[in-house]
Amino acid sequence: MTQLITTEADLEDGMAALAVLDPRWLPVIARTGIPPLRRREGGFPGLAAIIVSQQLSVASARAVWARVETVLSPLTPERVLAADDESMRLSGLSRPKQRAMRAVAAAVAEGRLRFDHLEDASAEEVHYRLTAVSGIGPWTADIYLLFCLGHRDGFAPGDLAIQEAARVAFDLPARPGAAALEALAEGWRPWRGVAARLLWAYYAALKAREAVNA
Repeated sequence: MTQLITTEADLEDGMAALAVLDPRWLPVIARTGIPPLRRREGGFPGLAAIIVSQQLSVASARAVWARVETVLSPLTPERVLAADDESMRLSGLSRPKQRAMRAVAAAVAEGRLRFDHLEDASAEEVHYRLTAVSGIGPWTADIYLLFCLGHRDGFAPGDLAIQEAARVAFDLPARPGAAALEALAEGWRPWRGVAARLLWAYYAALKAREAVNA
């Protein structure tokens, strides 16, 4: 059965395990404390919200999401497939995001994507099934894996904030790319989901320190 991150106790278990697997985590953990769980709704609405948030600031993503929920209410695959081009435009979604949303809706309607089948799948299987849908890239799949499913071993090596946090935290000569960071994270299994949360929290701490020193 897939191990999930659902409570702060799960995070604490992961932090203790990471400190044993790689002592370089100790100063990171000392800096961040227990990171946020960041769990969110799953299923079609959860994946749709992640699509909306791609390459947007938090404030912009919230504004667009509010329009999507209003224009496409109730937000279901059937409603998205029935929406005309004007409704999709009014939702505030860019053309690529409109296509991705429709592709996911079609995959669900046709039975090619079953969210209930993802719940007990491995991290690799979830990633494969999601990225098989047109418009769903690795980052979107990783975020769904981490926060909608709460998979203990999910990770997001392509996330720029995680990459930069790893560069500083582990004193790397340059910001690692997705492949390099994924290779580094192999040593953190099966707790990569906690590692990702710690790196996001560490990045937030770095940005806060920069703001104070500015």
